[in-house]
Amino acid sequence: QSLPENLLFQLLGLSIATLSTVTHYGLHFSLISDISLESNSYRVIHHAAFYLGICLSMTLILAALLSSAATVRESQCLTAMGFFCFALAFCGLISAACWRYTHSTEVEDSMMDVYDLVYEEVRRNASSFRRHELTAIHKAFLCCGKRSPFGDTANVEDKTCPSGQVHDAGQDCLREIQDFLKKHMDFVSTLLGVTIGFTV
Repeated sequence: QSLPENLLFQLLGLSIATLSTVTHYGLHFSLISDISLESNSYRVIHHAAFYLGICLSMTLILAALLSSAATVRESQCLTAMGFFCFALAFCGLISAACWRYTHSTEVEDSMMDVYDLVYEEVRRNASSFRRHELTAIHKAFLCCGKRSPFGDTANVEDKTCPSGQVHDAGQDCLREIQDFLKKHMDFVSTLLGVTIGFTV
């Protein structure tokens, strides 16, 4: 491989590492992870996605560095090691892409389950701890409450929505979480697709 191609793979590796870090430590994701219960699958998915992303990025960067060294030194051993790393990265990328499409709703459902749990606990007993968590979610996602067929949610919104947020404006939190996650997952899919294409 040429040096520009190896540089491209290093950039792709850094992009995956950056995206993994943002996904793990970003306010929206880390907030939901901190609030989620042990029985909810979100926390496991959250940590697994981070470690997989970091492993993939490091493998790509290592493969690119080995290929660069092999090109400069004309070493067959380094070339073989580089191709082996690319093969590992390719398998990991394919696995990640397959999981993304076969479990497309699992992350979304688990995030909304967390919101539903906190919301319903605040609605039932007005726990100050849960109210603080619900207020944090409303601030992070710039939303306010959720639509309810029972029409008894106004009291929850009054206590937990940021000032100036109007629930009737359509800022339903479940919809906002869906929209936010869809945009993020579309970006993940694009990066995976581009990386797989160049790896092939």
